Amino acid sequence: MSDRITLATWPTPLEPMPRLAAALGLGEDDLWVKRDDLIGLGGGGNKVRKLEWTLGAALAEGADTLVTTGAAQSNHARLTAAAGARAGLDVVLVLPGTAAEAAQGSGNLVLDSLFGARIHWAGDGDPGTLGQAAEEVCARLRLGGARPYAIPFGGSSPLGARGYVDGGEELLGQLPDVRHVVVALGSGGTMAGLIGALGQERVLGVHCGAVTDPVGTVAALVTELTRRPAAPGSLRIRTDQVGAGYGTLHEPVLEAMRTAATTEGIVLDPVYSGRALAGLIAAVRDGGIRRGERTVLLHTGGLPGLFGHTETVRRTVAALRPHSSG
Repeated sequence: MSDRITLATWPTPLEPMPRLAAALGLGEDDLWVKRDDLIGLGGGGNKVRKLEWTLGAALAEGADTLVTTGAAQSNHARLTAAAGARAGLDVVLVLPGTAAEAAQGSGNLVLDSLFGARIHWAGDGDPGTLGQAAEEVCARLRLGGARPYAIPFGGSSPLGARGYVDGGEELLGQLPDVRHVVVALGSGGTMAGLIGALGQERVLGVHCGAVTDPVGTVAALVTELTRRPAAPGSLRIRTDQVGAGYGTLHEPVLEAMRTAATTEGIVLDPVYSGRALAGLIAAVRDGGIRRGERTVLLHTGGLPGLFGHTETVRRTVAALRPHSSG
């Protein structure tokens, strides 16, 4: 059993979203947003709940260095860097791409640097290739006398998923009659943890394209986390918001982001939380979520990554509305 450490102040706020609900055709008391973007550490986001467990395990094992993987604009990598800084550990982030490509870096890369993380650029590669590169980094660190602890892609392991068992139980204390919890499905740990607390029937995951087999990934995590077999066919997972791919802006996602921003002043990102809202909107349209059913959108953070997403920045700035006083 690993020791959980505290990295934030709990609970995070649960806020009603009546104007957004009305825009989607729901009742004004139907839609709420769980503000895990407001977790204080490192710019906020859902990965902090996982890191309370994985960093606790690293410290219990006497580690002096954290090693993890992610996309170049990874929120998990950014928050691992922040958690390592708070705990006094070195952090090495294994990211795809090259230093030359990142020379004009923005968004999460700026914060990775501020938190003191070192970057190992792994070139082109999928999460599996990055995992191999991370193992090689750990081996070299050990040869140099360091004590590395590897945190998996997205922080998603049965241990990390415990953070969202905690989060789901926290949510139940705030809104006991919640019927649907809609969450971005990236590496799968957040959805798996929520299922551990709320059951499969209440959790709707919106696939973001980060893993090739979202159903199998979540089912395996739930099975190991709960010690009960998870039937893949009973998982509620939408795969209709991936569009052209994980890092590519999908038109319904941009529209969902604009709707949230113009009705409630809530900022979502184009990779995760924006996709989650787009999936929620699609579920309302096809009857999977109905008027009168208490629904929570889990805001997983990701604001720094928005400013590192070139296409979204370009499209949004291009749509600026001029004011004419004439």
